[in-house]
Amino acid sequence: MGRYVIRRLLQMIPVFIGTTLLIFIAVYALPGDPVRGLFGDKTPTAAQLASLRHQYGLDKPLLVQYGHYMWNMVAHLDFGTQIASGRPVTDILGDAFPVTIRLAVLALVLEIVFGITLGVISGMFAGKLLDQAILVLTLLFIAIPVFVLAFLIQTSILLPSGLPQNVNNDNDIGQMLAPAAVLATASLAYVTRLTRGTFVENRRADYMRTAVAKGLPRRRVIGVHLMRNSLIPVVTFLGTDLGALMGGAIVTEKAFNIKGVGGTIAESITRREGTTLVGLVTILVLVYLLCSLLVDLLYAVLDPRIRYA
Repeated sequence: MGRYVIRRLLQMIPVFIGTTLLIFIAVYALPGDPVRGLFGDKTPTAAQLASLRHQYGLDKPLLVQYGHYMWNMVAHLDFGTQIASGRPVTDILGDAFPVTIRLAVLALVLEIVFGITLGVISGMFAGKLLDQAILVLTLLFIAIPVFVLAFLIQTSILLPSGLPQNVNNDNDIGQMLAPAAVLATASLAYVTRLTRGTFVENRRADYMRTAVAKGLPRRRVIGVHLMRNSLIPVVTFLGTDLGALMGGAIVTEKAFNIKGVGGTIAESITRREGTTLVGLVTILVLVYLLCSLLVDLLYAVLDPRIRYA
């Protein structure tokens, strides 16, 4: 197990470098000039522009800027400075990420609880009316875009009385429930369908017939043998979906006025704040890589037949 973890960590290094380089190039290839944007409607002199570009290192070649960024990040945990406010990007990350982590974890909990429960119910009654109703419901969840569902809730069409339309306190779980439900809707549907598919498939497996033939209690057959093997692909989806929830919360956070990663990314794109944008996306890349490693390690917990050399 230890060798496998070390090998996976070493494999993450070129993946991390490649993805961050592509992100860096894409961000700094965007049209617009963040330095010129500092002056608003005023017309800066060439000397002022040159001085500020030199101050923020924007006058250097792109690969040199990337190398400088990676060195500061690895050696000093320095993600640069936001041009508009002069704040260190680490301070902005420190403000935005806890908010989005709470939102993403709450959405993930909703996916696990309701998605797996509906999937198990659908799998147990496969082909019945209840199964068909759940499949239609999940198809509806997948078909409705996130921004449409957020708009419906914002206009109080689906919002229960007592829940706020905008989140004013990021630490209030009750206020975070509505945006978390919007964020989790599509993924919840996929979890339900994935659980249902693996559940139905594994019910026909040989080991299930053997367990039943041995006279094991129904609760043990379903809860231990069937559930553990059926959850392996679900765990794979949930592990990678955590990073997707954090990165895909832009529309949800904007709709509910949440000051998290999504809102900061949208604001950075509008202001052409490349340093802030690269820092945020870099952390998201790390989240994806670590979640992928954690999912692989969980395989051995769910299925004892899996061994890592």
